[in-house]
Amino acid sequence: MSRREHGRPTGADHLRTQAEKEARDAADEVYRGILARAPEHEIDPSFDRTLAVMELLGDPQKAYRVVHITGTNGKTSTARMVERLVREHGLRTGRFTSPHLSRVNERIVIDGEPISDERFVEVWQDVAPYVHLVDQRSAQEGKPQLSFFEVFTVMAFAAFADAPVDVAVIEVGMGGLWDSTNVADGEVAIITPISMDHERYLGDTLLDIASVKAGIVKDGATLVLAAQQEDVEGVVLAAAAEKGARVVREGVDIEVGERQVAVGGQLITLQSLGGTYTEIFLPLHGEFQAQNALLALTATEALLTGGRALDPGIVEVAFADVDSPGRLEVVRSSPTIIVDGAHNPAGVEALVTAVEEAFEFHRLVGIVGVMADKDPEGMLSLLEPLLAEVVITRASNTRALDVEDLAEVAIDIFGEDRVHVAERLNDALDLAVSRAESEVERGSGVLVTGSILLVAEARRLLGRP
Repeated sequence: MSRREHGRPTGADHLRTQAEKEARDAADEVYRGILARAPEHEIDPSFDRTLAVMELLGDPQKAYRVVHITGTNGKTSTARMVERLVREHGLRTGRFTSPHLSRVNERIVIDGEPISDERFVEVWQDVAPYVHLVDQRSAQEGKPQLSFFEVFTVMAFAAFADAPVDVAVIEVGMGGLWDSTNVADGEVAIITPISMDHERYLGDTLLDIASVKAGIVKDGATLVLAAQQEDVEGVVLAAAAEKGARVVREGVDIEVGERQVAVGGQLITLQSLGGTYTEIFLPLHGEFQAQNALLALTATEALLTGGRALDPGIVEVAFADVDSPGRLEVVRSSPTIIVDGAHNPAGVEALVTAVEEAFEFHRLVGIVGVMADKDPEGMLSLLEPLLAEVVITRASNTRALDVEDLAEVAIDIFGEDRVHVAERLNDALDLAVSRAESEVERGSGVLVTGSILLVAEARRLLGRP
């Protein structure tokens, strides 16, 4: 019997493990270098630097068809659905989303798999000379170098061209008009529901924000537009008309039909451009995910068939295989622990509705931590009717709101008796579990929310890959 059959590592296993460790170390070193640049939440509203690097690279973003996605909430889930539908049709795909949950490689996905550590390093080595050249030019002009997010945009577009992919599904980093991803010309654009967020950069009104987000719509493109407030829709429609874009609107041209809660998700009926798709199993919870599925399906129809129906069997297989980590994700049972990256009032409102629909908790305890530039009062006010108690904590990030400040807001909303404080997330998890189980033996749960960074840390602590 061989050493492998005895469960002992072979020489080949050791070499592979060592090579994987070296590759990971090299990727981590590259990541640290990029991380030293301006972070993605500090924006210089221009894609000029990204465009300059793209031109030096030979415009890799023009080597494939692009679906471009913006909006306030639901972008990543919608991107994952579009990519899965396109890939099920036998086309090679790229997907660029942010932020990441476990490792930065998750942002750049080819054929459904995060870019490998080895390839991550190779892509950086390919683009680095051009990035540094543009950095030097910018310095001479008194302008900032490429930011963290701009570098990743460059790497994603280059990796997709080199693969090569047939279709790239691209999520904006922030806004749209001046976002670095807008160097690509999306053949199909998707705008998910627009609400207040990132006011510092996008504007103080929904109309200002809508105007920035509508900037991804390109000449002659197809725009798939989620249901919006009337004034917001008017801004987007006007921008689309200027570009001669074809607009497909939820609630006018397409709609979600019947929905039924099912084990592990929901059964949905979607009325899209090509017709009606009935009893599609979507392994995600919430009406908002059904809405995301409708947008994704319609965009895929527009891209692949010009709006005609897709093969229902392909649609069923693709949707049944969709996942969206960190979005109403059950990460543990006994008690049930759910994580969700809702980080603004609109996201929390959708989260609360989905939890009430899909779960039957008798007692739910929340763990909440938010970033300092968010709306904690709005978020906690929406969570209050759902939660028996709340544990206030923070992500280990300099942008996180101080626990004391967030706890003060929580006490005003929940009352002092229902609010607990834990500076460290692992302590918050222990405390929330004990509080969830303190009064009922069954039907108790814990909800971690308020920040995608907090959710990412919770997933790691709970052993999720």
